[in-house]
Amino acid sequence: MHLRTRLKHLALTGAALAVVTAPLPGAAAADSGGRDRHPADRGLSAVIRYTEYGIPHIVAKDYANLGFGTGWAQAADQVCVLADGFLTVNGERSRYFGPDAAPDGSLSSATTNLSSDLYFRGVRDAGTVEGLLDTSAPAGPSRDLKELMRGWAAGYNAWLRKNRVTDPACAGADWVRPVTALDVARRGFAVSVLGGQGRAVDGITAARPPASAPAAGPTAAGSGAVPDPDEAAEAARALFAPENATMGSNAVAFSGATTANGRGLLLGNPHYPWQGGRRFWQSQQTIPGELNVSGASLLGTAVVNIGFNDKVAWSHTVATGVPVNLHQLTLAPGDPTSYLVDGKPERMTPRPVTVAVKDGAPITRTQWWTRYGPVVGGLGAQLPLPWTATTAYALNDPNALNLRGSDTALGFGRARSTQDVLDVLERTQGLPWVNTIAADSAGHSLFTQSQVLPRITDELAARCSTPLGRATYPASGVAVLDGSRSDCALGSDPDAVQPGVFGPARMPVLRDAPYVENSNDSAWLANADRPLTGYERIFGTVATPRSLRTRGGIEDVAAMADGGRLTVADLQRQQFANRAPAGDMAAGDVARACASALPEDPEVCRVIGAWDRTTDTGSRGALLFDRFWRRFTGTVRPADQWKVPFSAADPVRTPNTLNTGVPEFAKALADAAAELRAAGIALDAPLGAHQFVVRNGERIPVSGGTESLGVWNKAEPVWNAAGGGYVEVAHGTSHVQAVGWDGGRCPVARTLLSYSQSSNPASPHYSDQTRLFAGERWVTSRFCEKDILRSPGLKVVVVRG
Repeated sequence: MHLRTRLKHLALTGAALAVVTAPLPGAAAADSGGRDRHPADRGLSAVIRYTEYGIPHIVAKDYANLGFGTGWAQAADQVCVLADGFLTVNGERSRYFGPDAAPDGSLSSATTNLSSDLYFRGVRDAGTVEGLLDTSAPAGPSRDLKELMRGWAAGYNAWLRKNRVTDPACAGADWVRPVTALDVARRGFAVSVLGGQGRAVDGITAARPPASAPAAGPTAAGSGAVPDPDEAAEAARALFAPENATMGSNAVAFSGATTANGRGLLLGNPHYPWQGGRRFWQSQQTIPGELNVSGASLLGTAVVNIGFNDKVAWSHTVATGVPVNLHQLTLAPGDPTSYLVDGKPERMTPRPVTVAVKDGAPITRTQWWTRYGPVVGGLGAQLPLPWTATTAYALNDPNALNLRGSDTALGFGRARSTQDVLDVLERTQGLPWVNTIAADSAGHSLFTQSQVLPRITDELAARCSTPLGRATYPASGVAVLDGSRSDCALGSDPDAVQPGVFGPARMPVLRDAPYVENSNDSAWLANADRPLTGYERIFGTVATPRSLRTRGGIEDVAAMADGGRLTVADLQRQQFANRAPAGDMAAGDVARACASALPEDPEVCRVIGAWDRTTDTGSRGALLFDRFWRRFTGTVRPADQWKVPFSAADPVRTPNTLNTGVPEFAKALADAAAELRAAGIALDAPLGAHQFVVRNGERIPVSGGTESLGVWNKAEPVWNAAGGGYVEVAHGTSHVQAVGWDGGRCPVARTLLSYSQSSNPASPHYSDQTRLFAGERWVTSRFCEKDILRSPGLKVVVVRG
């Protein structure tokens, strides 16, 4: 039987497969009754085949049924995390957990449940997502995506009806409830605005006209203070700096000119949180003759966000483009809720929002909206934007009109080449805050920074920036425009699908370079031999210092490309090389200066000198150097850390030569050694003995290193000296994929989900891939039907509404 025909037969009936239910997460027999009680999922079904490590391969006849299977399977692994997220986007956290507790930060930067609820309840009350759903494609979501979301909600609800929740995080909780397709769309909206309104939730919900401003509060406006431009510029730079983010990534694509068989290769290594609602989840999605894609989805998403098919593979890295801008408002005399445009007053629109609160009366607050967006009292606690009698600031976030990101992912899943990937980006324009790196089986490579960004040209910024904006825009890309002038409006590009954003022709693109690589710096050095220039400042910088992770990554992948004859195995070796660029650059200087800096403590010098410059779990000296390096770079200005300064003519190798003459050098060394000894940790202890996670009482060592060390295999663990060292990973390497092609019908792919499929401690897939990660071992992807059916212990379930 032809593969396509056989898959269709499986999707429609499941008759060719034995239905094994007992060992499955959430497996259930077909429900023959109750259909009138659940019309949303009437007639929906899918076949789910589970292979090793609980990875589901979902087959369905159309998008609604595929969404049904995906929602079911996600609920089986992550029901508590998903339910928590739906509570967030419906603005009900305060009702169940109290107003003062903090959300997990996965869907916004809100510091309290009340702030989160006020924002998301405001989105709900305004009908924002409903309006986007009613927008015709391509500006709005496609019919296929709407069907996927409808099916996802029905599948999630069907799993809830037929299964008992065993995860202690929410077992028996009354906040675990059925959802709608609208809830799924609201979650997608939250992800879209993460870098914009989501970053400013506290500032939006706390902004008050000066007469009614609270007496205190980090984001409350009304103090009358004018932001200092220099301080604001540094705060804006730090706010959007990649090294301070809780998400990042590496990705590299190699063209056929560098590979053993002339076909492309892709290594994707996103760095995302290990806990909460921004986790990835693996699956394969198949509609026979229409879609066949494997990879990782952000929880609550009905599509594969990062993945591959039989012809093309792609990954994303968090981009440097700033997805928001500010408009400085000149207020009407005597009325702080009106602002002037071309001398004429416009009233702000008040939006009162009421939030239910646990053990208390409902709380009502008013948000204030303008033609540009909401008034904000600040961007984070570090960048206050006071609302005074004369001035206020409004936030423009074009991604608040963007519900197209999942259509972009869906288009990637159907792509047959890197050119198709570019075509999808041009058609959907849905990515809010990431770059795209791709390779295909014909040997093409691609880098593009195709983001939804405010249309801030350098000319517009020069003409319309306020004094504050003249400081913040060059430093950070955050434009502050004069909101009192209509000639300072953002305008539109003719090829843009929505007003006020850049069109595809403006995006940085690099095609068919021997390698394209990004580690969260700007597009400039996607390939060091073919630098990209000519883009506007809001996209990122040119000819400025790169991070150590970027510098190390370029060194590694350029050497790989120069060596040629690359295979998937080379990608796997790169992922776990665990080279610490900071060690290669500075450990020798430290060891040479150590004796004079710490003459009374030769052991410190011996350990640093003997360190192998890696962050393998067996590496001795890595922990000491890491604790020293954090102190040194945290107390010494970047310009004073190196003797040889940065040169744009040699950006990968400069700056260099550690400045060991600064007084902070000896103190950082001494303090690091004292800290480890006080914790009872030997200076030469192997890293894995003190960098680990605990899963069901099992201590699992974790390799990798921090952003400051520049390690490709990033791990940002939480330090707890009393607990034995780094006792948990907050964010770092998450879903890894190494993909190539060999001329056959099946891609050659190896994957790894560092924190495993399920967050339920009772699941067999709670830590199985975490142990693989610790052992630097991989999952061989089962993409083709023959490989799926050969999986040892294959488990199959037909799920029906």
